[in-house]
Amino acid sequence: MAPKKKKKGSGGGKKKSKKLDKMTEEERILFLEQQLLEEEEARKKKEDMLSKFLSDKLSKEERHSRFNANKVANQWRALMREVKTVDLKKDIQILSQTFERVVDRKENVVKSLVKDLDEAEEQYSVALRAHLNNIDRLIDLQRSRIGTLHYEFQGELYILKKEFDTEKDRISQQHTMEVDDLLDIMFNMEHSYNEREMEAKAEFQSLKDEIKNKNLEEKHALRVQLEACVEEYWRQFQQALNNYNETTEHRKKNFEELKGKDEKSAKEIEMQMRKLQRIQEQISTLRAKQAQNSKESETRNHKVKEDKDVISLYYKDLKTHMANIRDRERSKLTKITMESGSCLKILRAKKDKGEQILRLLEMCRKLETEEEKVLPFFASTLTEDEAHDVAEAEKEPVIEPLAEVLDDYKGMETFWARYNKVQLDSLALKKEESILKDENQRLRSMLKQYLDGISVNDEILSQFNPLFVVNQKTNVPLPPISVVDGRVARIPQTVIEAAHVVKYNSSSGILRS
Repeated sequence: MAPKKKKKGSGGGKKKSKKLDKMTEEERILFLEQQLLEEEEARKKKEDMLSKFLSDKLSKEERHSRFNANKVANQWRALMREVKTVDLKKDIQILSQTFERVVDRKENVVKSLVKDLDEAEEQYSVALRAHLNNIDRLIDLQRSRIGTLHYEFQGELYILKKEFDTEKDRISQQHTMEVDDLLDIMFNMEHSYNEREMEAKAEFQSLKDEIKNKNLEEKHALRVQLEACVEEYWRQFQQALNNYNETTEHRKKNFEELKGKDEKSAKEIEMQMRKLQRIQEQISTLRAKQAQNSKESETRNHKVKEDKDVISLYYKDLKTHMANIRDRERSKLTKITMESGSCLKILRAKKDKGEQILRLLEMCRKLETEEEKVLPFFASTLTEDEAHDVAEAEKEPVIEPLAEVLDDYKGMETFWARYNKVQLDSLALKKEESILKDENQRLRSMLKQYLDGISVNDEILSQFNPLFVVNQKTNVPLPPISVVDGRVARIPQTVIEAAHVVKYNSSSGILRS
């Protein structure tokens, strides 16, 4: 193959040399430059192809190396899981034996507690019967006390009602008497006022008649005098008239006419003057009598008004006094009714509470153990000296009111003793329950760690995992496992993953190169 290429190359060279000989200098230069550019482009293409081939080959090698590394790691993990499974099975057997022993112990404890509960239930039934008897006695005592209080309340209520009725009757009688007195006073005052009015009218009529008679007498005397004067004047007038008539007949006729008119007007004037005089006299007399009567009536009215004010004040005082008494009695009655209502409510509440206590006692009687039914009360923890001091203190006389109240509830001491015993038992059971819960939680956490160790997923790998062992240590804080038997003690083994070995060897080889 090589000689053939050389021949072709020599033939091509000869052809090129012949072409160059035929070309001019400028064409030769252009041809050479073009040839150089083509060679440069071919060289660049070869380099690009070579670099692309090498990069593809490198990427394939890297993929193969990663794939092989993953295969090695998976096979190594499978081997480690098998070894770890054997170790964990041994640990689980040991833990199961320990757990069975603990469960047996707990079962024994539970049996003993059940027995204790049965005994306590028996004691509780006995104490419940005694307590129910005490409660019945207390209820009877309370009912008798309530009966006496109710009887006393009815008696006091009857006394108050009787006092109220008597006071009411007395006040009503006094009111009727005072009203009668006031009516008598008003009747007497009206009668005296009417008598005085009649007397004043009689005096006024008599005085009027006297004045009228005087006026008539004076009028008659004046009329006589006037008639004498008139006759004298008439005579003189007749003489003068005759003289005048004689002298003046014509004027006489005129005068006669005027005279008639003058007489008529004089008569009318006289009548009007008389009327005016009479009216003025009547007005003056009436004004005098009116002034006198007004003075008398003012004095009488003033006295009557004073009497009326005094009586009205007395009536107002009586009315306010009666209203105050009525309000006071009403407030007493409302207070009594409210107190009786509140007393009834309290008694109903106590009754409901007693019924609730009885129901609870029936429920608790079913839950009593045999021990509680037989021995309902625990033995006293007091020494002989302390018991003697307590007995001496109980014999001393009671002074304080609180001590007296407590003395009434001495019968409840056995109840409180049993109640305290039950409270202590419940506290002990709660404490035991909390201890068992803590132990159960610890066992659950250990079981979860074991399950996390035998399963593989992203969530477990992102957290603490007992499979990650470095320098004979794991990143999980495991609780110490007490192995009683030395034959099952596990020898620690150092396990290194193959991926770590490969990576370490490759990195060390690179550093050496």
